[in-house]
Amino acid sequence: MNQNESNTSSPPAWANLLGYAGLIPFVVLSAAFFWPERVSHEFIGQALSSYAVAIISFLGAIHWGLEMRDTQSPTANPTAWIWGVTPSLLAWIATLLALPFNLLGMAVLLWLCYRVDQKRYPYYQLQSWLPMRFRLTLVASIACMASLVGFYTS
Repeated sequence: MNQNESNTSSPPAWANLLGYAGLIPFVVLSAAFFWPERVSHEFIGQALSSYAVAIISFLGAIHWGLEMRDTQSPTANPTAWIWGVTPSLLAWIATLLALPFNLLGMAVLLWLCYRVDQKRYPYYQLQSWLPMRFRLTLVASIACMASLVGFYTS
């Protein structure tokens, strides 16, 4: 979709439901850091980090999907295509960090993805999706950061 087309409606209810359901692994795994030592922190951290990589990769891929709709545009912007693969590469690098630093990296990357979306979504007339994106990013990043606290205090 280019700048001249309009899609300013809010996300449909099913998109909200799916988006918020996607927070369940973040919240449950983060809370697991505070459970008694029934599951290793290493396992929980790896599970949370792996899920964060999947979500961060998805957030980058959205930009590819949006650009694929208008590949014939004379104003095609290669930056969107490059950004589309950047989050997955950065998230993969973050997984190579030791726990809990990889979770800190994931929290930072979630906010970086949101910041790019803030700048790019208006081009696609999708700014009405930003409030949901903000809430999803906030909860997911808090879950990653809370895991750091749980890692060091439990």
